[in-house]
Amino acid sequence: MHPTEEVAVPTRVIGLISGTSVDGIDAVLVDISGTESDLKVELLAGATYPYPAELRERILAVGAGLAISMAELAEIDDAIAIVFAQAAQNIQLGHQPATLIGSHGQTVYHRPPKEGAGEEGSYGLNLSYPLTALSTPLGYSLQLGRGALIARLTAITTVSNFRVADIAIGGHGAPLVPRVDAYLLSHPQEGRCIQNIGGIGNVAYIPPRHGDWLSKIRAWDTGPGNSLLDLAVEHLSAGAKTYDEDGNWAASGTPCDALVEQWLSQDYFHLPPPKSTGRELFGITYLHQCLKDAQAYKLNAADVLATLTELTAASIVHSYHTFLPEMPQRLLLCGGGSRNLYLKQRLQLLMTSIPVWTTDEVGLSADFKEAIAFAVLAYWRNLGIPGNLPTATGAPQEVLLGEIQQGQS
Repeated sequence: MHPTEEVAVPTRVIGLISGTSVDGIDAVLVDISGTESDLKVELLAGATYPYPAELRERILAVGAGLAISMAELAEIDDAIAIVFAQAAQNIQLGHQPATLIGSHGQTVYHRPPKEGAGEEGSYGLNLSYPLTALSTPLGYSLQLGRGALIARLTAITTVSNFRVADIAIGGHGAPLVPRVDAYLLSHPQEGRCIQNIGGIGNVAYIPPRHGDWLSKIRAWDTGPGNSLLDLAVEHLSAGAKTYDEDGNWAASGTPCDALVEQWLSQDYFHLPPPKSTGRELFGITYLHQCLKDAQAYKLNAADVLATLTELTAASIVHSYHTFLPEMPQRLLLCGGGSRNLYLKQRLQLLMTSIPVWTTDEVGLSADFKEAIAFAVLAYWRNLGIPGNLPTATGAPQEVLLGEIQQGQS
């Protein structure tokens, strides 16, 4: 580790992430300087590298609960690491090489911590012998694409497994980006919500940057982002499409308000933060229930997509009204959902007079903000700077995030 006083010249860092939509690997090459209050990031290159089709299908199947052997798990773990390493190598082409990689990896399972999980079998297992893990309230989150292999293949020091340190002390290990958002997107007079819409939606409320502003940040997973929409598009198009480009298909339909109200009664939307979720809840099983519910209203395909899009928008705005200390002066969108024009229009309608922008409009790439964030988290880990925000993850204290694997040329 290096003491923060020695930071002078920019560090060139690669950020890598694939979200719950499993669209592909978002990769960035950035120059980073400063520490926290003087943090500066320059985006040199950004690209998304699709997974090989067979690997993507395997990841989606595992995330949906497919039972596999440990040998198969190891093979998938290595396969993901290899394509991540290839993305890291490709993003550097035409540039001076990076000296550090921050790789979030591919989430395939996320279980939030459970309060009061003190009795044997509290996670739904019926065991005739004691198993200590079942009596702990700690959460669990698994990201594949091991950093050791990325470091070996690229010869670049790699930071990975960002979530485990926060989880180990009782946090959710999510969301991890709000601390980065705080230093890159805060405003001296304006309260802002930074809403990422990936497979799952998550928000960071950043109050005006003065006084004890950092302790007033709030963040949580709002619920479904693109996860249900992408699954529905694939189902309704019989596999011909994987997403609704610009939200055009949904825009041709009419949302069913009664269904949205019914779906918003789901327990997760009323659970107070800190909270986190994933495809384990808002995945294929949830979609099938939504499709079953929709049958009573005789909705066509476009109406179904419009209604699911409305659920994403309504769940976001509902969570703001329910859990924020005050509404923001501006909403900044990022992630793949920020390109869904229909979804953005619905959010603007529900937010009434509060402007809905993208982070592009304030100088930070909406497409690659999450990858940039994990580059920053790796940079902070290398400097010995904590990366989590207890008010976001529910952890009792700040901790260093990520495990460092040294690159060897």
